[in-house]
Amino acid sequence: MPSPKRYDTADGTRWEIRFRTPDHTQTRKRGFKTKRAAEDYAASVSTSMQRGAFVPISAGKTTVAKLGPSWLERKQHLKPSAYRVLESTWRNYVLPKWGRRGISSILKTEVQAWVTNLSVGNEPGYPARSATVVTRAYGILHGILGDAVSDKLLAANPASDVSLPRRKPKEKVYLSHDQVRRIANAAKYPTVIRVLAYCGLRWGEMAALRVQDLDLEKRRLRVVNNAVDVAGTMILGTPKTHRARAVPFPRFMASDLEAAALGKSENELLFPGPDGGYMRNARVHEHNLSWFASAIKKAGAPRITPHDLRHTAASFAVSAGANVKVVQRMLGHKTAAMTLDVYADLFEDDLDVVADALDLAVEASQSEA
Repeated sequence: MPSPKRYDTADGTRWEIRFRTPDHTQTRKRGFKTKRAAEDYAASVSTSMQRGAFVPISAGKTTVAKLGPSWLERKQHLKPSAYRVLESTWRNYVLPKWGRRGISSILKTEVQAWVTNLSVGNEPGYPARSATVVTRAYGILHGILGDAVSDKLLAANPASDVSLPRRKPKEKVYLSHDQVRRIANAAKYPTVIRVLAYCGLRWGEMAALRVQDLDLEKRRLRVVNNAVDVAGTMILGTPKTHRARAVPFPRFMASDLEAAALGKSENELLFPGPDGGYMRNARVHEHNLSWFASAIKKAGAPRITPHDLRHTAASFAVSAGANVKVVQRMLGHKTAAMTLDVYADLFEDDLDVVADALDLAVEASQSEA
């Protein structure tokens, strides 16, 4: 352990510690008012070096702005749409607040205040943001500082153990068969409405369907691609879980799907947009209504987005007797647990089935006794 060295200043005697860092660089820490304070610091440096946890003082001056771009670069394995959301959140929320700060100067209390202020609208320049936006912004800062800890630029992550706003799940709207029929009849693309409402495809999965993905004999749609609008450019990729799947469609839809494929080659889009390319997601706005929003309005149905039709597809499947595993496969969820988390309310009747089955079992055992 290095020994303290005494030196004199205009303000009196001071002590310094000179030592070599793990990379053999000679450095020093000055300004200790007592020899004991200098010895304590030397002991802590020695211990941290032995544990492999030593962090040079200069490392803490590294700014968040310097580390952020490299953190984002390591996220480029994400789907383009997901990466764009991260990049936008970094640019709009994290960089303006923390960009100029040295990482060792950031306090946990500051991070907590930032999260709270974003949530309630007290952060200068921002209205109250949703729990999803706040959690995403916090996650970026936490990730950047976490990498700094891993790279031994920081001793501990000051963004850890921060209380985050609770996400309030959006109330699901489950349409009836009659409501779906009325919307389809009023829509410019009625078969698209039925595919979304009865097969549960995501919009991008529907838009990427090609004629070769339609199997009329087995009544299946092969979902192998996903077309997503990223900053005005349609990007073709894999489905959300990166897994292809086969989705059944009801017999009454066969003629409409056959008509959609009529006269097209195997590689042509089943549902092309007006320009012949991928159909862009139909937005829902009060002004300048899209064809989808217009159909909803004409049908007198609850205001929903195209994605909400997945909820209706799930409810139709469950009411038809499908178990959670079938619904998972149809919707393309990663696990059955995820399906239960999202649609637990649809399976509540199963609790009554279990209770009734137990009643019958007990009655049967008593009658045999």
